[in-house]
Amino acid sequence: MAAKGESAATLQERAYRWVEPRAWPKGLSPFNRVVLVLIVVASALAVIETEDTVVAPAPKLFVGLDLAFGVIFLIELALRFWVAGVDPRWAGLSGRLRWLLRPISIIDLIAILPSFLLLGGTDTFMLRLIRLARILRIARLGQFSEASLMLYEAIRSRRYELTVSLLAAGIVLMVSATLLYLIEGEVQPQAYGSIPRALWWSIVTLTTVGYGDVYPVTLLGRICGAFTALAGIGLIAMPTGILAAAFSDVFQKRRTQKHGGE
Repeated sequence: MAAKGESAATLQERAYRWVEPRAWPKGLSPFNRVVLVLIVVASALAVIETEDTVVAPAPKLFVGLDLAFGVIFLIELALRFWVAGVDPRWAGLSGRLRWLLRPISIIDLIAILPSFLLLGGTDTFMLRLIRLARILRIARLGQFSEASLMLYEAIRSRRYELTVSLLAAGIVLMVSATLLYLIEGEVQPQAYGSIPRALWWSIVTLTTVGYGDVYPVTLLGRICGAFTALAGIGLIAMPTGILAAAFSDVFQKRRTQKHGGE
């Protein structure tokens, strides 16, 4: 009995090295490379299915492919659930349940379920919305990429600075929207008749997009608009500079670690 238990544990550890993206000695395992390709193909299929002229000649083919991908990803998720216990963080039943409640695991489930819940059915908005949840599979590509880890590390290391810049942008948005509501509200009630309406103009102006669908016509309104546009240049540049510095630090750190390891 003990030998059987040891054999099962060994098999689980071997499977873990193949299934867990960061457990393979170098790069991705052949298993994860196949999964990577399947994710891209399944996501592309979900996009293509939105074009009726492509699906109409062979609707059953797309339904079959959708179901096949659903089965494959469900088996893969079950396999990951089984081997997760090799990692001490997810050991035992409670650990595996915590693993299953991670955001990325929940995304997996949301992306898989439409393949089984909505076979056939009428073309309603809710049906289309749930089917498009399959595109969430593309979010899983981050698990297989070192670049995604570096992105997360860079954002996390500058989370306080980014929070301050976002807070400053939010204050400017509210102030400019309030001023335009007071100045232009009676002149253009459709565009500035409330602070939420004026907020659309503030967002478009502050981000320097400038659609031109709504704009102030009074002198005071134009002066306020000019200051909002000028403030937007600095407020947009602020998080850009923060992230650029963070990425530089992370790249330098990884480069130092690689050279140190060599």
